[in-house]
Amino acid sequence: MFLRRRLLSTAAAATAARGPPPIRVSLTESAGRGVFATRPVSSGELLHSAQPLVSHPSHSLLHEVCYNCLRRKPGEGRASSGGDYFCSDACRDHAKGFHDIEKNVDWSLFDYHCSSRDLKYPYMAKRLACMVISGAANADCLNILQPALLHQGTLIEMKEEFELLESTFRKAGFQEEITTFLTIDWYINVLARIRINAFRIELVASSYEDLLSSAAASVSCDSSVGNAVYMLPSFYNHDCGMLFTYTFGMNAFSYHLHYLNFVLLPVIQLKG
Repeated sequence: MFLRRRLLSTAAAATAARGPPPIRVSLTESAGRGVFATRPVSSGELLHSAQPLVSHPSHSLLHEVCYNCLRRKPGEGRASSGGDYFCSDACRDHAKGFHDIEKNVDWSLFDYHCSSRDLKYPYMAKRLACMVISGAANADCLNILQPALLHQGTLIEMKEEFELLESTFRKAGFQEEITTFLTIDWYINVLARIRINAFRIELVASSYEDLLSSAAASVSCDSSVGNAVYMLPSFYNHDCGMLFTYTFGMNAFSYHLHYLNFVLLPVIQLKG
């Protein structure tokens, strides 16, 4: 509930400052939900900014980017007692509830399973579970998003991941009363939506050193600082070619969508 209130209040404040938004989500005649322009828009105009519903650092950069917003650590960062880096007191305060839960659990078996198979989305499901337990998110906060179609082999792998996740919480002493949402159906539904809606976060370099670091990471195919799922941006077609450009500011909480043509925004079909 806290996350939903924060997102709504942020959106309301932004709307009051800028006036009515230039886009809306509506049903198309034949392709489900889509994004429509509410007025003519100019090339390069900022159409929408969004905060993520859930985010998680890349496993190789767990202690090199902010636990909350994925901002890169500038040299010597401010680490918590558990080794996680927070770029500001605001990020530390916002993540305190689910960070405390995550740090009080032994994730060694779950982490080994994911890292040995080069899995990234189960970490996001784990983070979301901690957010739900702490009250920072609702268990159904991703339900509005389109799910991916899953093959039987994928479902079998997800069942193994879920059993590890559930047993890890049980071993940590979490009572069933606060983890009633944590079922195999919840886990599969969450991952089905994360898999098709997650954005790979590559932040703009803020210094010469960061630029060199980003270049080296690109060569080694590890330029992503993490992944995040947003609500409205997930309704945009990810294969929209040169009609749009989306960028991330200094952290994962700054998603920006710009329009590149001097024409009305076309219908953007929901991914399916």
